[in-house]
Amino acid sequence: MDDRQRLKHILLEKSYRQGTFTLTSGKTSDFYIDGKQTTLSAEGAYLCGKLLFELLQKSPAAIGAVGGMTLGADPLVTAVSIASHLAGAPIPAFIVRKEAKGHGTGNYIEGLKNMAPGITVGLVEDVVTTGGTLLKVIERVQDAGFKVGLVVTVVDRQEGGAEALAAAGYPLQALFTRAQLLS
Repeated sequence: MDDRQRLKHILLEKSYRQGTFTLTSGKTSDFYIDGKQTTLSAEGAYLCGKLLFELLQKSPAAIGAVGGMTLGADPLVTAVSIASHLAGAPIPAFIVRKEAKGHGTGNYIEGLKNMAPGITVGLVEDVVTTGGTLLKVIERVQDAGFKVGLVVTVVDRQEGGAEALAAAGYPLQALFTRAQLLS
């Protein structure tokens, strides 16, 4: 079993659930993918980090840091950063806050000391439905003076997120679409 097939197995075992669920977008769904159950497991984090790092390496633009919105992206950006270090091509991680820090610097972005001004970044998310979270991250990253070179996710639910991101000029790459995960 290769890394991709092993990750698919872990996602189905730990993260995929059937039932009635309300998603972050407010939509109701008959299935839920709780990505954190996979990304917070040792093997799941390792495989996500390795496979997402491989996608980032294929970016036409050199990726100088990897980040995403807290909380879903937190274990992913750490895993990708560690995988990049192990591969001899270290990429620092950063985290985008949902609200600006209420004290100290007041920043939306944590990890700025590890990022050169104006670099191109890769953005990651565990599960994409409408793309709204990533669009907010893109806005905050650009407001901080960075360029977005690549947007990747572990699972694309195929519910409009890829289309919304593409319409904004940011094609989404996924390790798995819903169809691929459930096939």
